[in-house]
Amino acid sequence: QVQLVESGGGSVQAGGSLRLACSASGYPGSTYCVGWWRQAPEKEREKVAAIYTGGGTAYYADSVKGRFTISQDNAKNTLYLQMNSLKPEDTAMYYCAADLTSRPQCWVGWVYPSYWGQGTQVTVSS
Repeated sequence: QVQLVESGGGSVQAGGSLRLACSASGYPGSTYCVGWWRQAPEKEREKVAAIYTGGGTAYYADSVKGRFTISQDNAKNTLYLQMNSLKPEDTAMYYCAADLTSRPQCWVGWVYPSYWGQGTQVTVSS
């Protein structure tokens, strides 16, 4: 059974940085689409960043381009999200998600991931 466990959330002032980590276990396949989603109160869950574990470019939502960086350590089965220049509007619960795939631009049409972590809260104050 796939398990995703996030860590690294917290509270920070605007302009600050946080690094989220997602530790994965139980993957039954070899390549995956992995990424970070977030949901703020009374808003829909949105896809923030994603990558294909087989390599290639990454996807970023327009709202985070140039500020957030997604990366992976395949040896440790860990996904990261480096968040810089944080803004109050980045405040949300952040979730790690994954799906088995062999498609390099796997984030296209990736709407309902099969696997989710429990989430980690990020709060940015002004």
